[in-house]
Amino acid sequence: MPRASFLLASLLGLAGCAPLYWVKADVDPQQLEQDMAQCRQQAWREASWRTWLYRPFGPTVVQDVHGRRLLVWPYSPFGDPFGDRYFEESRLTDFCMRAKGYELVPADKIQPSPEGASSGKP
Repeated sequence: MPRASFLLASLLGLAGCAPLYWVKADVDPQQLEQDMAQCRQQAWREASWRTWLYRPFGPTVVQDVHGRRLLVWPYSPFGDPFGDRYFEESRLTDFCMRAKGYELVPADKIQPSPEGASSGKP
């Protein structure tokens, strides 16, 4: 019974996931790709800089119950909420694209464009 409920919850969760696209009026797919690449590069640089140079505490070596050593970063309610490099990079990319005027829209909400016009969809 627990397997069935877990499977049902997983399927319902996946059914709610829709692909998202960056959309901006009067932008062709080539310009979208250039803007996305530029935002990803800038976000990668900024996240790399912050992650390794501004961290107040380094990793700690702990042992689990079997005596194996693990390298862990200190997380706590009082820690840095942007301490994870990959979350920070995604957040910065999102910020950059929104600053350029793009909007993140689910695929089913994108309006079909007139003949010959670009939808901004990759």
